Amino acid sequence: MERLKAPSLSFGEDAYYSSVTGTKGAAWVHVDAGDSKLMRLNFNGMTSNIHSTLTSVVLNSRTEIPLLGLGTYKLQGHGQLFQSLNAALDAGYRSFDTAAVYGNEGHLGQVIRELLPKHGLSRSDVFLISKLGPADHGPKAREGCLRSLERLGCEYIDLYLVHWPGTVGLEPSDPLNAEYRVQNWTVLEEFHASGQFKAIGVSNYTAAHLKELTRSCRVPPAVVQMECHPRLVQRELRDMCKEAGIHFQAYSSLGKGALLKEPEVKAVAEGCGRTPAQVLLRWAVQQGISVLPRSSQPQRVQENARVFDFELSEKEMDRLGALNNGRRFCTRDSTNIA
Repeated sequence: MERLKAPSLSFGEDAYYSSVTGTKGAAWVHVDAGDSKLMRLNFNGMTSNIHSTLTSVVLNSRTEIPLLGLGTYKLQGHGQLFQSLNAALDAGYRSFDTAAVYGNEGHLGQVIRELLPKHGLSRSDVFLISKLGPADHGPKAREGCLRSLERLGCEYIDLYLVHWPGTVGLEPSDPLNAEYRVQNWTVLEEFHASGQFKAIGVSNYTAAHLKELTRSCRVPPAVVQMECHPRLVQRELRDMCKEAGIHFQAYSSLGKGALLKEPEVKAVAEGCGRTPAQVLLRWAVQQGISVLPRSSQPQRVQENARVFDFELSEKEMDRLGALNNGRRFCTRDSTNIA
């Protein structure tokens, strides 16, 4: 993909933007991660607002990440993963999210190797995300990183995250949590320097954890992955990410299915002739937030991919955003971890 340098747009002077569609002499670029507007950038410098077709962004590590990925939490065994990933690749998904604690890195790696030739793709065509488990923090971090690489059967992982700011076996208030976070990040920086992790980031870090990390790190996080949806918009954390040039990625975009029954979501979906899931995913990607919907049903996997051929109006975006009440659907809360 062609990349254009944007000298003074929202991610700062050293930000890069990816052209994902359009004709020769023009590129589609996302101008502001907190703004749903996209622009057509012509080589003569003229711009105009357009129907949104952005499908990927470039991280501060210069790694390109798709805005749509397939989550694999609770997808277990070769058969279930093969079915979901085959449907996903057919539908155009190129990003796949796993983690050490999911217990499926090995099967996912095997399925990816089997399916890539079937779809005429190579390893470089897909974006793999995995995460360091909270049992492998501190002194065990290097071993945990190596296990992920071994299980996936990859020479490199596109994005590797610290999954949780706390460590298994420690009380949330234990100051060792913070010490181990520093050790974790130092190890991830080493794997990044070696090219084994193309980008590194964190998951479930609060604003306080992120501030702590950005004060001490040599390599800044490229991604923060957090629960986010209209009931939990994460404004403070997203604003912090935007200011620091960190990409914000959402999980549980559908509120574990509960938001599919939300009257306001259903009303917006009916108004634009889309499914509630498509509307919820579109709400995120229209703001530059990447999403990781999960389904074991091929039809749902394919339906969820149809988020780049329509755009929500400003009124519809506001209507969904007004649902924000801080509601979490994932019961684990990292805000009390020292």
